Amino acid sequence: MTDWLRVLRHAVVSGSGAGIVSLVALACGGQRDCCSVFAPVNAVSHWIWRGVALRQQKPSLRYTLPGAGIHHAMSILWALLFEERIARAGPRVGAARTIATALGVSAAACFVDLRLTPERLTPGFERRLSPESLAVVYLAFALGLMLPSLTRTLHRDRRRR
Repeated sequence: MTDWLRVLRHAVVSGSGAGIVSLVALACGGQRDCCSVFAPVNAVSHWIWRGVALRQQKPSLRYTLPGAGIHHAMSILWALLFEERIARAGPRVGAARTIATALGVSAAACFVDLRLTPERLTPGFERRLSPESLAVVYLAFALGLMLPSLTRTLHRDRRRR
């Protein structure tokens, strides 16, 4: 039980990191591709508001907050897979394995989000962003996943000296 609690606690941290870093990438891509830093985040709320959310350009409590919340929750969900894989690798997991795992989980998230998920439950931001911006979003997601784990490893190694 303790192991799963640790995985969950780590997933909240790494998922939050991934959510925040990829949210910045969404904003940058939105500014570049549709002249709105909020449009890609608003699009995520199409889970609730359907097609009308996909057209929203301005910040709002109705579209932006739910969009950011859904994005954050899904980031933590994917982080559970990442942290489970890291925990399974054991206490001496290295930087290369952590980076590869983060890239693998991010690639899996991209594939599931954009190819396997029914249109009604896709992230939505893929309809507002170019393929290049989408690639940056998923790379940013991987970066956000790996940084807390690499920091934990560095901290643990320094304590052992």
